[in-house]
Amino acid sequence: MDKASVAGAILALAGIIAGLLIEGGNLSQVLQPTAALIVFGGTLGAVLLQFPLTTVVAAFRSLGHVFAAPRKHDSELIQQLVAFANKARRNGVVSLDADLPDIQDPFLRQTLMLAVDGTEPTDLRNIMRVNLESITEDEDRLPAVFESAGGFSPTIGILGAVLGLIQVMQHLDNIQEVGRGIAVAFVATIYGVGIANLFFLPFAGKMHLRIRAASRRREMMLEGVISILEGINPHMLEIKLSGFLNEIERESRERAA
Repeated sequence: MDKASVAGAILALAGIIAGLLIEGGNLSQVLQPTAALIVFGGTLGAVLLQFPLTTVVAAFRSLGHVFAAPRKHDSELIQQLVAFANKARRNGVVSLDADLPDIQDPFLRQTLMLAVDGTEPTDLRNIMRVNLESITEDEDRLPAVFESAGGFSPTIGILGAVLGLIQVMQHLDNIQEVGRGIAVAFVATIYGVGIANLFFLPFAGKMHLRIRAASRRREMMLEGVISILEGINPHMLEIKLSGFLNEIERESRERAA
């Protein structure tokens, strides 16, 4: 699990609930099914109007990546590519054909397959660059779903509050009923603003980071395979690919060396 994401969600909810309880409130005051129905239903409906159903479903399925720590490390990818470079240097690029079935990443497998088939480095770069841009464009649609939801939900929360106030106005003859009704009406605003700033927008931000990391990893794969095809020295390849690492991974790699 991604400790930062899990701890952030728990801390955000705990802080708000603790503040409510300290002020003498209770959870029943903010647990309003009607307000939740208005905000969540209205937000989901607006998002479905803006995006295709397949994109919305894919976005919610990708939420697991927000709370899951990345299992793949770029330093391990560098070691794999350097091993390919050493093998290609001894036995030729064609010898890497035996390693294709063991490669799990489809982008790396396709890139290496084209290299084994004798594709020129320039042509290989052009072909896989189009593939890379297409993948990144498709992935960028997923956080856009949550960014849109984060924009819609506060406004729909205000809409729910106005609807609640309309109902309150029908009971102006009972001041106690008016006070309770106003409190309930503003719960919709809390829901709208809360889910936007505590969940939807942070989800989108973390997904952008994950997508950028995956895109950088694919760029590393492409540069590595092209360098192997060009016959670069494995040690030089390792130095070249180390430029893709972030500061933490670079320092860890230097300490290990």
